[in-house]
Amino acid sequence: MTLADFSSPETKAAEGAPSSLEVVTAFDDFMRAFEAFKETNDERLAEIEQRLSPDVVTSEKLARLDDALDRQQRALDQLSLKSRRPPLETGVARDSGRAEHRSAFDAYVRRGEVASLKGLESKALVAGTDAQGGYLAPDATEREIGRRLAEVSPIRAIASVQAVTASVYRKPFATEGFASGWAAETAARAQSATPVLDELTFPAMELYAMPAATQTLLDDAAVDLDQWIAQEVETAFAEQESVAFVTGDGITRPQGFLTPPKVANGSWSWGNIGYVASGAAGAFDADEPADALLDLVYALRAGYRRNASFVMNRRTQAAVRKLKDVDGRYLWEPPAGGQGAASLLGFPVVEAEAMPDVAADAHAIAFGDFRRGYLVVDRIGVRILRDPYTAKPYVLFYTTKRVGGGVQDFDAIKTLRFAAS
Repeated sequence: MTLADFSSPETKAAEGAPSSLEVVTAFDDFMRAFEAFKETNDERLAEIEQRLSPDVVTSEKLARLDDALDRQQRALDQLSLKSRRPPLETGVARDSGRAEHRSAFDAYVRRGEVASLKGLESKALVAGTDAQGGYLAPDATEREIGRRLAEVSPIRAIASVQAVTASVYRKPFATEGFASGWAAETAARAQSATPVLDELTFPAMELYAMPAATQTLLDDAAVDLDQWIAQEVETAFAEQESVAFVTGDGITRPQGFLTPPKVANGSWSWGNIGYVASGAAGAFDADEPADALLDLVYALRAGYRRNASFVMNRRTQAAVRKLKDVDGRYLWEPPAGGQGAASLLGFPVVEAEAMPDVAADAHAIAFGDFRRGYLVVDRIGVRILRDPYTAKPYVLFYTTKRVGGGVQDFDAIKTLRFAAS
C-alpha cells in the first residue's frame, strides 16, 4: 500500500445522504491510514533510539500520512454529519398562522413582496421592518439553521444552549451561604446564613452572513428556500462561532472559554481557568510526555470528568497522535466503527481550529465538561433583509441572528499550558 491510497478521501463524501457502504468504506480507508501512520511512527521512534534522530525520509513520510489521516477524518466526519442531518419539515404547517407567515416570507424572498409580511409582523407586534433590519424568518428556517449549527460548530455541539427573548441573559449564582450539614433527629440546627448572590451576564451579539442568489434560482419553485438559506449561512455562522466561543473578547462577540484569566490549577479561584503545565516550553516533556495529559485529566474533579472532552486543533492533535503510554500503546484512538469522535485517554477529542497551536506558554489543549462549563445563548429570531441592488444581477440576503456565550462554571474547564511550570 502506498500513500496514494490515502490521497483523495473527500471524493467519498459526495453530496446527498450517504449509504452505509460509503460510511464503512470511508472508515476502512481511515483505519488503513491509521495503521500505516502507527507503523511509520514506530519506525521513527526506533530510529531515534538507535541514532538519536529520525531519518528525514521517515519523517517526511509520517508527515504525509498525518495529513492523509486528517483528510480521512474530515471525510468520515462529513459522512457522519450527513447521515445524522434530519430532513427539513415539509408539507402543511401545523397551524394557519405559520403557513401564512411562510407563504408571505416565500413571496418576499422570491419576488421582494413586503406587504403581506409587513402586515403579519404588525399584527404580531414585531417592530422589525425592511428598513430597520429585515423580517423574521419562518420557524422552519430558524430551526434548520439551529440544527445545522449544532452539528458543525464544535463548541456549540458540546456546550449548553439557552434560547432567550431578551438581549441579555442573566444567570444568578451563590458566592456564599446556603449552609448545610448533618444533624441528629432531635438536635438543634444552626440558622442558615443568608445567601450572597451574584450573577453572570451573557449579552447576545449580532452575527451576520450575506448569501447571494440569482433571480433564476429564486424563480424556480422546486428550490426549497428554507433549506437553501440554511445551507448558505451554515458555514459562515459556524466559522464565526467557532472562533468566538474559544477566543472571543466578549465585547463585539461572545466571550470565549480561553478569555478569562488563567492560573495554575493549585491556585485556582472562581473567575479564573485553571491550567497544568506540560513540563517543557512549547512542547511535551521529552521523557514523560503523557504525564501532562494525565495531570490535566485529574485536575478536573470527578463530577466533571464523567462527561468531559478534550478540545484542540488538528495540528495539536497530530502531535498527540504520536504519544504512547509506558506499555507502548497509543494514547489517541480512532472513532469506533466510524461514528463519533476520536478519543484520547478514553475521552472524546473535539477538533476546534480556533484553538492555539503548540507554542511556548500557549494553552493549546482544553479539557472539561463543556456542557456545564460553557453556555451559548441564542436570542430567538433570525432576520433576513433582501437586497437586490448592491450586487446586481445577484440578490443578496443579509441574514442576522443574535448569539452570546461565556463560561458559566469556571471549575468545569482546565487547560494544558505548554510551559515548564
